[in-house]
Amino acid sequence: MSNNHLKALIITSLGVLLMSLESLFIKLTSISSLTFAFYVGIFMFVSLNSFLFIQHKHKILTVYQGNLKVMLFTAFLFGTSNIFFISAIKTTTVANVVLILAAAPIFASIFAYLFYKEKSGKNIYIASFFIFIGLLFIVGSQIGSGDFLGNIYALVCASFFSCAFVILSKHPKLNRFSIAAIAGVFSMIGSSLFVQSLQIDISTLLILLLMGMFISPVSRVLMGIGTKTLPGSEVSLLMIIETVMAPIWVWIFLKEVPASNTFIGGAIILVTLLINSVYLLKRKH
Repeated sequence: MSNNHLKALIITSLGVLLMSLESLFIKLTSISSLTFAFYVGIFMFVSLNSFLFIQHKHKILTVYQGNLKVMLFTAFLFGTSNIFFISAIKTTTVANVVLILAAAPIFASIFAYLFYKEKSGKNIYIASFFIFIGLLFIVGSQIGSGDFLGNIYALVCASFFSCAFVILSKHPKLNRFSIAAIAGVFSMIGSSLFVQSLQIDISTLLILLLMGMFISPVSRVLMGIGTKTLPGSEVSLLMIIETVMAPIWVWIFLKEVPASNTFIGGAIILVTLLINSVYLLKRKH
């Protein structure tokens, strides 16, 4: 393993670990999901553009050049998925949300076929089957409860998120940080259309500032740097860090314990993802 590869693994892992804290910060506030999404959208836009300005100085506008339609559409998908993610965290357990989001490869393979007629390998179809079984354990057991609505929010988030990544995979030259910054604007605009109150207290403002100005943008910057040199199979393996750590943070600080079916479904999903990622790694080497 080269030093550059090891460095990329460490940087990406730190980014994913930092991102796993987002669920905890959302749970720590008592404001509505729309209010949360509004402020985080603003702070992400400011912080990411500050990063881009430091990096590019007076040439900052060049990072917004390219296929404007694709940039706006993917930013819309990311911004909207962010609203649904926050709504899901506010409505159901963190374990449910991150485990449902782990099913993103299913949605990605569907969108890749619908948009670009790309056929997935047999391993994706096998993995998708077992992930679907895991999802049935998590979602099916909570029909009729408030958790079920949160699970639906998480499914919508996963579909929008994976759709955006499938489109971006065809446009590698577009700047990911500028798209994330625009996504913050869409998150702000989308939530402002339906939010009932934007009033917050000082402690909530501090949490929003820490998440919107530091945790969210820094985690994405680290992941953006690391994933430039890592293959997709290794990135998907590292993403399991968030799936495992997000519920642990919430359990440590807020004592949130998932339902028993979440453990069963989650174990099926995690083992499937782990086996699939190891298979992809071995096939590449």
